[in-house]
Amino acid sequence: MPQPDIVIGLDIGTTSTIAAAVRLPDQILAVASRPVALSSPQASWAEEDPHQWWDNAVAVLREILSSIDPASIAGLCTTGMLPAVVLLDDAGTLLRPSIQQSDGRCGAEVDAMRTELDEAAFLKRTGNGINQQLVAAKLRWIAGHEPEVFARIGTVFGSYDYINWRLTGVRAVEQNWALEAGFTDLASGSIADDLVALAGIPRSAVPPRSVSHVQMGTVTAEAAALTGLPEGLPIFGGAADHIVSALGAGITAPGDILLKFGGAGDIVVATDKPVPDARLYLDYHLVPGLYAPNGCMASSGSALNWLGELITPTADGSKPHQALDALAADIPPGSDGLICLPYFLGEKTPIHDPLARGSFVGLSLGHGRGHLWRALLEAVAYGFRHHMDVLVDIGHSPRRYVASDGGSKSRVWMQITADVLGAPVTLLDNAHGSSVGAAFVAAIGTGLASDWSAVTALSQLGETLQPDMAAHAIYNRRYQRYRDLYERLAPYFHAV
Repeated sequence: MPQPDIVIGLDIGTTSTIAAAVRLPDQILAVASRPVALSSPQASWAEEDPHQWWDNAVAVLREILSSIDPASIAGLCTTGMLPAVVLLDDAGTLLRPSIQQSDGRCGAEVDAMRTELDEAAFLKRTGNGINQQLVAAKLRWIAGHEPEVFARIGTVFGSYDYINWRLTGVRAVEQNWALEAGFTDLASGSIADDLVALAGIPRSAVPPRSVSHVQMGTVTAEAAALTGLPEGLPIFGGAADHIVSALGAGITAPGDILLKFGGAGDIVVATDKPVPDARLYLDYHLVPGLYAPNGCMASSGSALNWLGELITPTADGSKPHQALDALAADIPPGSDGLICLPYFLGEKTPIHDPLARGSFVGLSLGHGRGHLWRALLEAVAYGFRHHMDVLVDIGHSPRRYVASDGGSKSRVWMQITADVLGAPVTLLDNAHGSSVGAAFVAAIGTGLASDWSAVTALSQLGETLQPDMAAHAIYNRRYQRYRDLYERLAPYFHAV
């Protein structure tokens, strides 16, 4: 009987759930996806329903298994947004919707932590600064605003940790969730009791730490019946979507940079040494011995989804993105004086301001839908450039840029990005970077692969867009105005 030689990657993303089946060295056999609903019931809030993630996971797994012999599957690895906060009670009941990584409700709790702690010492110890990304800050908000929920907390973990639990019955937290949560001592690599205590929860509420390519459990009989996966199938520790996207895009050498155009906007660089900086996040790279300093803009694709539905609603619920791209292509660089700040969920890196707000400045009766759309595309590109300023400032030199995920399908947006950066941007033909990268992690875990660099066979790099240097000169001026605009508006954001 042939040995199992197929691995599955399952991506619990902000805007969609995607499963990919892969056979090494370079075959993507099947891909399936389902949309995810992001809820923002109050300003700067971002929540999702973990039950929907699980329902989607069951659906996409069943879809790809309809064309694949389950007996040929060797293992599965999950990935997802980081660090979503999912709360269970001791019996495994979901206590509330997830608090997403882009959520900015805990500004007061962050401020309180900054008064309690030595921020420089915290940064040095944990690798990450005191900001709204910290799980402790989010749990302090729960304690203050939903005490009945806080009192019942039995487990705190992330999006793909939740799916791993539904698949295996094992509660664990993946290493980068624990690191970005602010619970990990960077020097020892272990979850520290005193760091967990900052959240006001018992140490037992944070499960044991798992490593991405190490098996953390196997598929239970119940999960097998629902998904069609074989009972006993190895499930590996999981991986943060932006880090596994970087792996899937072949970002494995210092100076390689991934621009990830998903629901949020991520930028990841590979490096061989950690350089903690409060303006960024620090993660472990999936390749042992490497690190992945990175940034995340709270709303990128999610802001486009919102704007598209607002200005071009469709009767059937389809997305008007291509039609709006066509309008934006006819607008000159700089959107005829219109500037957007893309802080529609507050902002994470590099400004760490949950009170920042999305803004269109310079509107006139001469502007139309294409101007609004292009201004938002430009704003996200300016955000990536802002991150590059920080990365260069702390010693990271860009070697090459690779663009991935759903937004990279927009040629207009990618050309704007190349023009804003003033550098070539190579497109990843495989737009399912997170799920495919996760599948490769499963291949490492099962022993089907032993060399991390072999992931490049799955990268499928496509066209490289060259910058228009005349447009770059215009964007240089507009970028400085973009940076100045936030500084001028920040006092107003904070006042209201």
